[in-house]
Amino acid sequence: MKTLIRLFYGAGFLAAGIAHFKRPNGFKAIVPAFLPFNQAIVAVSGVIEVIYGAALLLNRGTSFVTKTMPAFLAAVFPANVYMAMKNIPLGEKKLPAWVLWARLPLQWLLIQGAKKMDS
Repeated sequence: MKTLIRLFYGAGFLAAGIAHFKRPNGFKAIVPAFLPFNQAIVAVSGVIEVIYGAALLLNRGTSFVTKTMPAFLAAVFPANVYMAMKNIPLGEKKLPAWVLWARLPLQWLLIQGAKKMDS
């Protein structure tokens, strides 16, 4: 089961990280307005996600990834809150507000899953 979770997270993080560079404007839009350097934040978080994804898929450096991933997920949580508060579309798709708010508890589940990969 741990292998399946690791591969699921790896594919998801790699895809999300690549998306930061293919569609940066969508990610810049969800960086809270009070934070400076939104382009740099998007680039750095994208690089981290690509590294996490590749490491998990290749099963290399997973101890470091699983120890740091919960903190990373917590660090990007304000972007999800900002997205829900401002009703920002997910990429090109405008979602109902309740869907954006429903995504917030999913972040907690992702954090818990990341912690389980390390146990």
